Amino acid sequence: MPIIKILPHAEYCPQGTEIQAPAGTSICEALLENGIEIEHACEMSCACTTCHVIVREGLASLNEAEEEEEDLLDRAWGLTPQSRLSCQAILAQKDLVVEIPKYTINHAKENH
Repeated sequence: MPIIKILPHAEYCPQGTEIQAPAGTSICEALLENGIEIEHACEMSCACTTCHVIVREGLASLNEAEEEEEDLLDRAWGLTPQSRLSCQAILAQKDLVVEIPKYTINHAKENH
């Protein structure tokens, strides 16, 4: 099973952590299943950018981004060439290093 190293994020994962998830799982699902409550306002339907992550290592091992995801990513805060929507990025066998950006475009975030 691949290991996902999550870099520290003040809200979701202050100390950073490492988790394991089976190949075929999306990064978003893996984070949520391991108690990292990343935003996913559209319930993982590829309709927003709140689950945007930056894949610092292992990007090439993920499935290819489809046009719909790439179009949405253009609206993501802090977009980089290594950006993916975590709900669309499917794990293969390679380990990853993932950064959750500091901000999202979700102005109506609940619980705040």
